[in-house]
Amino acid sequence: MKLKTAALLTVLIISQVAGTLPVSAESSNTPASQEAVSGAEVTTQANPSSGVQTTEEQPQGGQTDATTDQAVASEVVEGEGEENQPGTENQGGADSASAGNPDGEGNQTTEKPATSETAGNPNELILYFNSTKMVHGGTTYHAPQPMQVKKGVSYVPIRALVDRVGFKVSYDQKTKETLIQKDGTELRFKTDSDQYLVNGVAKTMKGTSYQTNNTFMVPLTAIMQALEIPYKVDNQGKRVIMNLQAKPVAKFTVEPKEIFVGEPVLYITESKAAEGTIINERWEGRQDVFNAPGQYVVTYSVQDSSGAWSAPYSVKLNVIQPNQPPVARFETDKPEYKMGELITITDFSYDDRDPKELLTYKWENRAYAYFTPGPQTIKLTVTDRGGLSTTYEHTVNITSETLYSEENFNMLFIPEGEKYTFIGNVMSRDKLNYSFYDEPSTLIRSNSPETVNSEGIVYRETASGDMRFMIHHVNNVNKDVKMYVVATNINNAPVTLRTDYLGFAGPSPIATAAGKRSVQNYFQSMLDGSKQSSVTLEPGEQKLVMTELSAIRMRQGHVISLYSDMYSDLPVQFDVIMIDDQADPLEVLDQLPILDRDGVHNRGTYEDSTRVIRYADLIGRQPERLALGDNADDPNLVGVDPMVGDITHNTGNFGVLYKITLDRVAPNVLISFNPRGGKYSGYAMVNGKIVPIYSLGQVSPTEQAVLHRTGNFEQKVEILLTAAPGSNLPINLLFTPMPSRVE
Repeated sequence: MKLKTAALLTVLIISQVAGTLPVSAESSNTPASQEAVSGAEVTTQANPSSGVQTTEEQPQGGQTDATTDQAVASEVVEGEGEENQPGTENQGGADSASAGNPDGEGNQTTEKPATSETAGNPNELILYFNSTKMVHGGTTYHAPQPMQVKKGVSYVPIRALVDRVGFKVSYDQKTKETLIQKDGTELRFKTDSDQYLVNGVAKTMKGTSYQTNNTFMVPLTAIMQALEIPYKVDNQGKRVIMNLQAKPVAKFTVEPKEIFVGEPVLYITESKAAEGTIINERWEGRQDVFNAPGQYVVTYSVQDSSGAWSAPYSVKLNVIQPNQPPVARFETDKPEYKMGELITITDFSYDDRDPKELLTYKWENRAYAYFTPGPQTIKLTVTDRGGLSTTYEHTVNITSETLYSEENFNMLFIPEGEKYTFIGNVMSRDKLNYSFYDEPSTLIRSNSPETVNSEGIVYRETASGDMRFMIHHVNNVNKDVKMYVVATNINNAPVTLRTDYLGFAGPSPIATAAGKRSVQNYFQSMLDGSKQSSVTLEPGEQKLVMTELSAIRMRQGHVISLYSDMYSDLPVQFDVIMIDDQADPLEVLDQLPILDRDGVHNRGTYEDSTRVIRYADLIGRQPERLALGDNADDPNLVGVDPMVGDITHNTGNFGVLYKITLDRVAPNVLISFNPRGGKYSGYAMVNGKIVPIYSLGQVSPTEQAVLHRTGNFEQKVEILLTAAPGSNLPINLLFTPMPSRVE
C-alpha cells in the first residue's frame, strides 16, 4: 500500500472513534467503543486535542467482511524516510497488500522506528496496520474498525477522521453520499463506487468504497490526496504517521484589473495563519511595474509563527499596452463640389483595441450636399470605450455653380432610412382611394395601464386560432419587477401553442426606443424564422410563454415592448402580469388582482387584426398620399376589454399588421413616410427589406423618411407596416415623382 493510502487510513481510523476514552499504549487492540451507527443517526463527538465537536451522519448499508490477516504495506514514495506529499499518488505504483513487500512495485519506504518525541508530537497522528489502535499526541485511542486491505488497496473508516483530524463528516440523504469537509474542500463518496467528487469534480479511486459492520470504508489515498495531508510510512513499526499541522493559506489579488505596461501594480495580500501569525513571505515573479506586454505568473507563499509554510498561490497576469486614442480619419471623393452635388465620404478611422463598430462617432457639419458657395469644414470626433478621443477635420470647397436644387437633391439622393424636410403642404396631395379586407387574427393589446403602479394582472384573455400580442408597459412599482405571460390550458385535451413571429425590446428607459426596436425584431423574425417554436400544454397545465419578456428584470421607469404572432388549436387563457422580480409567477398568479386601465391608453381584444390593402392603378405620376390610422380611410378596429366587458376602439390601430401591395408604381418615384399625429420612430419592410423610419431617431410632421425609390421601370411594391408603440398616428405614405438626374 502506498504511503498516502496508509496515511489517510490512519487519519480516518483515528477520527472514527465515537465517544471513546483514551487508554494506555499497552492496552488491548479491542476498541474501547464500537458504536454501530445506522441510517441518518447523528453522533456528536468531542475532539480531545482541540475541544471541537463535530457532527456525523452515517449512511445505511450492508456489511462487508474486509478483514485481512496480512499486514498493511505502505503507499510508497521514492527516497527512504521522505514525507509523502499529496499529488504523488501515481508515482509509487499500486498499493501493496502485504507488509512483507514494503516496496510495493519496487519503491522504497521508510524503515525508521518512531521515537518517543514522534509519538508525543501533538501534530502527528499514528495509525497501525490491521489495527484499531491510533496514537495522537502520545495518547492511544481505538477506532471502530481497523485499517483493512482489499485487493491491494488500503481502506479506512470515514468516522476515524472526525475525532482526531477535525474534519466534518455528514451524510446526504438525497444523493446517498457521505461528505467530508475541511477548509473549504468537500469530498463526496458513494457506497460501492470507485468514483468520488472533490469540490464537484469527479475523480477515480484505486479501489471501491464499501460498508462493513455499519462502518463506511474508503481508500486511504483518495482522502489524503484531496485534502493535502502529508504522511510517512514506517514499515518496520507497521504504522502510518500523518502530519496534522495546519498550514497557513497564501492568497493575494492585484489591482487594477487591467494591467498596463509602465503603470504601477498594487498587490493586496489576504493570507491567513493556521497557528499564530504570519511572520514571513516569499514572492516569485512579482514586479511593481511591468515594462513589456505579455503574460506573467506571480507566486506567493507565507510562513506562520509555528514555522509552517503555505502552499504556493499563483496568479497569471496579462500585461497589455496602455490604451491609445483612436485615429479619426476620413476622405471625400474630391476636394471641390458644385452646390447640390453629392459628396461621398469614406471613413478610415480605427482604434488599437476596439473594433470599428464599437467606436462612437460624432460628425459636425457633415451633409450629403451643400447649397451655399464657399469652404465647408467637416469635423469628425471618434471616441473609444476607454473614453479617449481624437478629432479630424477636412475642408471642401463649394463653387457658385448649382447642380441640383435642395428639394430635387433630397428626392434623388437622401438614402433609405434617412429623412429630410419637405417643401409644400403634404395634406394638399390627392389621396389614394384604396379598398381593404381584414384577415382573421385576434389582436390582444395589453397597453393599459401603460404605466403600472402596482403588481397585478394587466391583461387576461382567452383566445384560439391565429392571434397577435402587443404588450407595452412601464414599471412604476418602485422596485425591480418582471413581466410574464402565463398560458393555461382550460380544456380536457392537450393544446399545442405555436409561436410564428416575435419581436421584443427592453427594458429601456426610452419608450420610443423600445417600441421601435420591437417592431424591427418582429420583422426580422419574419425573415429568418428565428422565433418559431411550439409548446404543448396538458389539460389544466400552466406554462410561461414569450419568455423573452421576463429574461431581464425591469427597473423603475423602464419600458418593455413586445409583438408576437401565435397560433393555438384550442382556447388558451393568457395572463399578462407584472410582479416582483423574485416572485414565482405560477405560484402567485391566483393571488394577483386585475389592474384597472389608466383611462388614457388602450387595451382590448380585437378580431381580424391583419389589414390587407391592394391598389391596382398606377401610382406616382403626380404627388399622392396613402393615409393610415386616420379612422376615415382606415377605420379603427372595434373590440372589447375582457376584464370589464366594455366596447373599445383601437385608436390608431396599434397592433394591426398592414399588408400593402401596390401593383403599379410609376418609374422614378420616391416613396416616403410622413407622420401626421406627432413624432414617429419605427420600421417598415419594403419588398422584403427592413427599412428604418429614420435610423437616428424620430421623424416629425414637417419631415419625411425615405423608404424606397423605383427605378427606370414601372414596379410592384409590397410594404409591411405596423405602428411602433410610443409613436403617433395617423401617418401618410407619400408618392413623389423624382426629377431627372443630371448626366
